Amino acid sequence: MSESPFASRTALVTGATSGLGLELTRRLVDGGATVIMHAPDQAGGDAALEELVKGGAEPLRLRLMTADFSNMEEVAAFAGSLARTVPTLDLLVNNAAIRGPERRTLTPEGNELTFQINYLAPYVLTKALVPALTAAHGRVVNVSSAMHRGGNLGWGDLDRKKGYYLALPVYAQSKLALTMFTRTFAEEQAGALTVVSADPGNMRTGMLSFYGHVGRPAAEAAAELLQLCDPAREVVTGAHYVRLEPATPAGPGGQRDRARPPDQADGAAHRNPLTERNSQRRCR
Repeated sequence: MSESPFASRTALVTGATSGLGLELTRRLVDGGATVIMHAPDQAGGDAALEELVKGGAEPLRLRLMTADFSNMEEVAAFAGSLARTVPTLDLLVNNAAIRGPERRTLTPEGNELTFQINYLAPYVLTKALVPALTAAHGRVVNVSSAMHRGGNLGWGDLDRKKGYYLALPVYAQSKLALTMFTRTFAEEQAGALTVVSADPGNMRTGMLSFYGHVGRPAAEAAAELLQLCDPAREVVTGAHYVRLEPATPAGPGGQRDRARPPDQADGAAHRNPLTERNSQRRCR
């Protein structure tokens, strides 16, 4: 039997307490990886850790760390602690995300809550971990959403402090920003890191009601995402966005076209002005 591609590797999974993050963590540990589990709070993290261990996960391969992504001070402290204590990181999965709240909500820093948790926090974390990722010639996987296609970046009002607030456009904006960052970061780190974003499709998680569709089990999506996390899997140059589930349902034979890169038009749309000097918003 061939050795798992994740054996003796170190991974960080954000939002690892439930859904896709929890199931992906389970599979990485089963494959021999040591996983740093990010949790938004200690209680949720302890419960997830207990669930994994009861399910057979090796406790010594799990390291729990907490940070509330709605507070940028905690994000900075979390990123700083990892940068100091983890010299090499093989895999970073930016999975933590929320759906837009029903009412406009600002963080202590004055950022719209969804934009901060879904984009600003992973941006800061990823940038802080570049040395550790580069040392391992690692991989960054950003969990995006097909909803980014309908997103619109409100350059004059990224925090949605003006006009009407709607949860769906706010969520779509955050995922568009993350997908655009993925492309720019992949180009910046070409040859040093592999960077890709993925749409896991509709899943039976806390966000399912947001989509209004029947979702598949998170465990199924995690099994597919695991393949994209494999350091031996090549990503086609320029294809920094991957759909793990097709837009159309499975055919009569149950066949699905998965792990499919986008067409050329998709790739061209992902230039990231959020990191350019002439951006109207400084996101660092």
